[in-house]
Amino acid sequence: MKPIYDHFLFGGDWNPEQWPEETWEHDIEMLEDAHINEVTINVFSWALLQPAEDRYNFTMLDKIVALLVKHDFNIVMATGTAALPGWMVRLHPEVIRTEQNGTRHVFGGRHNFCPTSPYFREASRALAAHVAERYTGTPGLVNWHVCNEYGGGGGLCYCDQCAESFRAWLKAKYGTVEALNQAWCANFWSHTITEWADVVPPVSYGDGIGDAKCVVSGLQMDYRRFQSQAQLACYKNERDAIREYDAVTPITTNLMGTFKDLDYFEWAKEMDVVSWDNYPGMDTPPSFTAMCHDLMRGIGGNKPFMLMEQTPNQQNWFPYCTVKQPGEVAALSWQAVAHGADTVQFFQMRQSLGGCERFHGAVIAHDGTEQSRVFRETQALGADLAKVGPAIMGSTVHARVAIMFDWESYWSLEGCVGPTTGFSYPDEIHRCYRVFNRRNIAVDIIPSTTAAGEFARYAIVAAPALIMVKPAVADAVETYVRGGGRFLTGYMAGIHDEHDLVIPGGYPGPFRALAGVWAEEIDAIAPGATIPVLFDSGEAAGEIVANIMHLEGAQTLATYGGTGFYSGTPAVTVNGYGDGRAYYIGTPLDVCGMDALIGPIIDEAGLEPIVTPDGVEVAERYADDGGIWTFVINLTDSEQRISVPMLDGRADLLREGRAIDGDCVLAPYQVMVSLR
Repeated sequence: MKPIYDHFLFGGDWNPEQWPEETWEHDIEMLEDAHINEVTINVFSWALLQPAEDRYNFTMLDKIVALLVKHDFNIVMATGTAALPGWMVRLHPEVIRTEQNGTRHVFGGRHNFCPTSPYFREASRALAAHVAERYTGTPGLVNWHVCNEYGGGGGLCYCDQCAESFRAWLKAKYGTVEALNQAWCANFWSHTITEWADVVPPVSYGDGIGDAKCVVSGLQMDYRRFQSQAQLACYKNERDAIREYDAVTPITTNLMGTFKDLDYFEWAKEMDVVSWDNYPGMDTPPSFTAMCHDLMRGIGGNKPFMLMEQTPNQQNWFPYCTVKQPGEVAALSWQAVAHGADTVQFFQMRQSLGGCERFHGAVIAHDGTEQSRVFRETQALGADLAKVGPAIMGSTVHARVAIMFDWESYWSLEGCVGPTTGFSYPDEIHRCYRVFNRRNIAVDIIPSTTAAGEFARYAIVAAPALIMVKPAVADAVETYVRGGGRFLTGYMAGIHDEHDLVIPGGYPGPFRALAGVWAEEIDAIAPGATIPVLFDSGEAAGEIVANIMHLEGAQTLATYGGTGFYSGTPAVTVNGYGDGRAYYIGTPLDVCGMDALIGPIIDEAGLEPIVTPDGVEVAERYADDGGIWTFVINLTDSEQRISVPMLDGRADLLREGRAIDGDCVLAPYQVMVSLR
């Protein structure tokens, strides 16, 4: 695949406007010493670029751009629209968001605009157009960056303008109030709508139950769809303004992994390249971070993506700002590359003196010298990326396992009022993903609406917690299984249609014949409690819920243990369907249970796992010329012994081509990269 950029971009956000001008050149010289070749600028500069409604001022940005051109830097130019200026909120208070409880924000914060505000749409488009007109054709300009982290920190908006726009959106979607009432089961609690004006967003003083649940689930589902599309319209509005002046430079905005509020599969269709910000927590498993990389690669059609942000050290918004260990940032960076990143970028280049991000890590810390550990580690990482990064660019990940991720199932599952509040949709995806990641088997993350013909490339397709099954999805899965595929689903799957209404006829709805089971009841398991699950190979445990199931052609692979009335009944099943098999998992299984189930499926599918200790990844990217890049990454703070014979004798490109011993001990956070 042709790389998007001519260089492997190594850099990130630089905010020189927060520092005196006399420091800028020294910053750039230090960054050059760290092998940094790119900076992202102008992310939060609206107040500087437009100090008044009728006036623009590009003096400072002109100087910043001129300095970067002088030093031959690559530039990612943001539109500057990520935070509203004070004058705008003062003159147009309707431009800022309103909380679910009806409280309108005042000036402050960021990502604080109402996405349906006509004034915001007009003003943000005008600024994006001015920036594009002025800087299109600038030497080194490699990417446009629209706004920043849409939805991050702002939440949904519930203002009067959003309510009016929502009614118009519903009218366009359903046509009549009768169709709306049917879609929402609105006869519940006398919620029948007789006029469009009766529709009220799911505010907390109306039908909202917290920010995730609602008296009428269809209302909540449609409002989330509407808000995601309204935010996307804001992105497209600025993107289109840029395209009036620049027809070729890629345009993106930085996404946030499993962020709930925006349907990223829809967003990626409007982006030239997917970019995202990776900020794992102190207790985030490496496999969860890997899953997020694969999700971001997947929404873009399994093409290389941009790692737009990560921290060079601490993350300021955590309650405890622990430092990254020596080598940890490099290991995380290479993990991103191994899963498809063609850039490694940071927030931020220089640490702020004030504001809430002053303790967020930076390449240049408050000491302002090159002697700091973080600077020296960044420098070493930059040298390694400069050595091999350009050759890796454009190579792709080849996976024979796919896992469905569906944002509307995300909203539906976590929006259910019952049977439990215990579900996190991303955690249920990860529960399945980590089984393959622990065996170093590549995974594609795909939408639930993937066409039947595209499933054929995969030996295994899994749909964890796919509570909402949209039209044609079940038919596509059945076609795949009938043709010899292996499909995994289970608890909470197949319950709702696209309107978030229960599909009649018994769980798992449209998957019932395929799975060969009827899940008659769903038992909720208390927090912290588990239920025994008995496989032939040993005992495992389930949690959160347990489906009480009856076989309808399927065979039992595991049963419930314990003393409850459904002890001894099926907990995990398999059903032959055509030339393939469908597996149904009745309860969220622990690691042992998922291993007991999926391990034999992997073997039967002919996949070849590579067994390494927890926290050690072996991943591959494939080049168009037939070369295969292999990455071995120790993502732990301990030495780890590996035995991977396929690595024997290969040259470690990060260690002067030294031969790799496939049976060796990896130092904490050690990385090896080879090509064959």
